[in-house]
Amino acid sequence: MQLGLKDRVAIVAASSEGLGKAVALGLGREGAKLALCARTESTLAATADEIRRETGVEVLAQPLDVTAEDKVRSFVQAALAQFGRLDVVVTNAGGPPSKPFAATTVEDWQRAVQLNLMSTLYFARETLPVMHKAKWGRFITITSIAVKQPIDGLVLSNAVREATVGLVKTLSNEYGSDNVLINNVCPGFTRTARLDDLSGRLAASEGVEPAEIHRRWSSQIPLRRLGTPEEFANLVVFLASERASYITGTSIAVDGGFAKGVF
Repeated sequence: MQLGLKDRVAIVAASSEGLGKAVALGLGREGAKLALCARTESTLAATADEIRRETGVEVLAQPLDVTAEDKVRSFVQAALAQFGRLDVVVTNAGGPPSKPFAATTVEDWQRAVQLNLMSTLYFARETLPVMHKAKWGRFITITSIAVKQPIDGLVLSNAVREATVGLVKTLSNEYGSDNVLINNVCPGFTRTARLDDLSGRLAASEGVEPAEIHRRWSSQIPLRRLGTPEEFANLVVFLASERASYITGTSIAVDGGFAKGVF
């Protein structure tokens, strides 16, 4: 299937590793030019070089804290200056820490809102006017399966990411007539460094091996295994493409069937 992404320009946030890197690689393999950002400059530079070598596409890479509005604005402006257009935006950020409600502080909540809601808002404010003018665009947020089925111990993520889903739905209604399609993708238990870190902390707190935590998670998934970043990226790349021309305002799970709700 020809996805129509060759020479499109895509921003992918938090793309030095994990899900963001997999998405950037997937878009690059389809011929999209890439503007990548992440907090750690050395890791980001290594990822950008890897994508250039593998795909041959043009890559702009800049270190960025997505919770800083002025930095997001400067990054988007740099992408526009280099490529002259902007077609696809994939927002992404690390999740807030795993804590029960009683252990969270007001500062924890404020940081979670900045990380998982405001960062998406900053990108939307800077990029949706560009897509509106071009009458074409794809704005895709990466949240978590927690927006469909809350996960024990992740109260910050469970609550704050729901706000991002509300934002996505609202924006999809406002920008649909401009052919700007806005969707949310919800990864389930996917084998990334973040998931390994989470399993390690849970294992330490329970006095078991991380493999036991992985086994426990897998047992709740109908496919009986964790997902891969590439499996997740495949959907994001499709939503970014010409072929997803009648899909907007939705939240799609990539979770192996973990979420038990009907929708």
